[in-house]
Amino acid sequence: MCSLTPDPSPNGEGNIYYYKMKENSHQPSKINTPISIRRGVGGEALFLFIFVFIFFCACASIGQPDGGEYDEQPPRVLSATPANQAVNADKKKIAIQFDEYIKLENASEKVVVSPPQQEMPNVRAAGKRIRIDLFDTLRPNTTYTVDFADAIVDNNEGNPMGNFTYSFSTGPTIDTMEVSGYVLNAADLEPIKGILVGLYEVNEDSIVPDSFLRTRPFDRVSRTNGSGRFIIRGVSADKLYRAFALKDMDNNFQFSQKSEQLAFDSILFRAHCHPDLRLDTIWRDSTHYDSIFPVRYTHFFPDDIVLRAFLEEGQDRHLLKTQRDVPEKFTVYFTAPADTLPRIRGINFEGDGGFILEPSAKGDTITYWIPDTTLAYNDTLIFDFTYLDTDSLGLLVWKTDSAMELTPKVTRAKQLKELADKTEEWEKQQKKKAKKNKNFKPEENPYLTTFLTAECKPSGSIDPNQFPILTFSEPAQLPDTSCIHFRHKVDSLWEDMPYELLPVEGSPRKVQLFAEWELGEQYELTIDSASIQGALGHTNQRIKQDFKVRKEEEYGALFIQVMSPDTGFVVQLLNNSDKPVRSMTAAADGRADFYYLKPGEYYLRCFHDRNADGIWTTGEYDSGQRPEDVYYFPQPLTVKAQWEVEQQWDILGIPVMKQKPQKITKQKPDKEKKLKERNKEREAAMRRSSNNRRR
Repeated sequence: MCSLTPDPSPNGEGNIYYYKMKENSHQPSKINTPISIRRGVGGEALFLFIFVFIFFCACASIGQPDGGEYDEQPPRVLSATPANQAVNADKKKIAIQFDEYIKLENASEKVVVSPPQQEMPNVRAAGKRIRIDLFDTLRPNTTYTVDFADAIVDNNEGNPMGNFTYSFSTGPTIDTMEVSGYVLNAADLEPIKGILVGLYEVNEDSIVPDSFLRTRPFDRVSRTNGSGRFIIRGVSADKLYRAFALKDMDNNFQFSQKSEQLAFDSILFRAHCHPDLRLDTIWRDSTHYDSIFPVRYTHFFPDDIVLRAFLEEGQDRHLLKTQRDVPEKFTVYFTAPADTLPRIRGINFEGDGGFILEPSAKGDTITYWIPDTTLAYNDTLIFDFTYLDTDSLGLLVWKTDSAMELTPKVTRAKQLKELADKTEEWEKQQKKKAKKNKNFKPEENPYLTTFLTAECKPSGSIDPNQFPILTFSEPAQLPDTSCIHFRHKVDSLWEDMPYELLPVEGSPRKVQLFAEWELGEQYELTIDSASIQGALGHTNQRIKQDFKVRKEEEYGALFIQVMSPDTGFVVQLLNNSDKPVRSMTAAADGRADFYYLKPGEYYLRCFHDRNADGIWTTGEYDSGQRPEDVYYFPQPLTVKAQWEVEQQWDILGIPVMKQKPQKITKQKPDKEKKLKERNKEREAAMRRSSNNRRR
């Protein structure tokens, strides 16, 4: 870009200065040789002529001004007070000076001060400086570290400094060792991001009490990244340590409530290091590299600590909410289950109301059905509600919420109004049909009667090891078997065959069908109309459900051999959402055979069922009970129709933190911060602009 600008002078003359853009700048530069003209007769015309002539000569091409190359250098530390890795430091106010303006990104999540501070430090960026104010009293002869991770970037371009840790010591020496590892969710080996990982110092002749995590903060602390990885710096080479992890909900660096996820390991270790080599790659682009070269570095150990984090059973139980959407039922939600059901004492009704209870599978949600329609259609239910609740000491005690009131969102009056509106609209449609067709026969009003309905899962095509469940729309009792018919199609005829239709334990609305299925055969279940009466007084229309068992050639099989010196493993087949689709206990020799598998891709998980109850059991801190160990096969297994796959599985063949396949890992690694390389974009834009001018 270029321009001409008149610069008027006091004597009536005007100096025209020619401006052009300075190299590597967004600001124009004035050329100090003026073109002087005198105003007068014809002066304005001459001025305009010279202006237009010079403009077109000097600005033959029009383009975007180029401000020069972008800054792609990350920030550098110039100095610090106290100096980085200073000894005998006693200042609680720290300043770190950089060579350019910087900012902190997600400082509350990424910046960790160790040893942990009871009063939260103040860490802030100001211009080219980071200021840190420590409020706790400094411990004597202690190494302090401030781990910034990748939070420091330059202010203009956002270039990351990379992982940076500042440290100093209040004693004559500074500890420079590091230990590292991973924190994984004990139940499914998911990496846990943002959980605290801490070390306790151990004396040679003593054992670390497990109560440490309840009674005092960590000696050293760090936090995990998106891969679940942690690095704890400022560790002494002369001390023995034990590692813990804690999802600290109340910021006191102690295990103080059951809602806090935690991990512990009984292994004791010392930090050490030795020189090592690694191979670094210079990439030309995302798929091609220029060279690979060795780099010397200091390798710190241990670097493979694995902590399996868990929540204890018996989480604090409190009433979360109550909900009554319709008059005929209401639901109460708790934060955790209990062995004993709540008690109800009616205030505007007698006794316990005769409610039918339907607890959820986990027992933390309970639905109360109201079979008494007189009571159900009462707009407000008032009762005392007594239930088990966790007190301040962590114990389950009885608690009563007096005169609890529940009003339905949709009252009986509103239900009747909606029914009347639907009936009126239906009658209008009937009249229109009668006018168009003289032979039209009046239909039965579908809104006069509400029927009991049933949903069957699975239905249609089923596997020979599946037993369908019927779920009714309200609690119901099964009728006499004379009203239920189960038949097998033989050639073109239907023949009765034995079956069992049994209630599902804990659910007043579910029944399960058991039968001996034959591959490739067809079956049907029918229940006569009006043979089932629900708790709310509704009866069923005729229920008919067809089943067809898939043929043998539609299936594959998978035979797993778990290789371990231990026994008692439960092996699970998972889908691509990490959910179990099949599960079985392996034989004493570690064999687990899965037949009748649909073709597709499966993942494998197993756990060491130490208590032989068939379900994964979590840990308990006070008793020192660790959660049952979980393992993943590191890649998917493909099952094809009419194929049998044999797979040996060494559960310790690769480290635990590398076992879970990335495809089913929900917690993905943090995106690595990189230089933006905007100069490449700038050069490409300049080449395009140059090519356009040549055209």
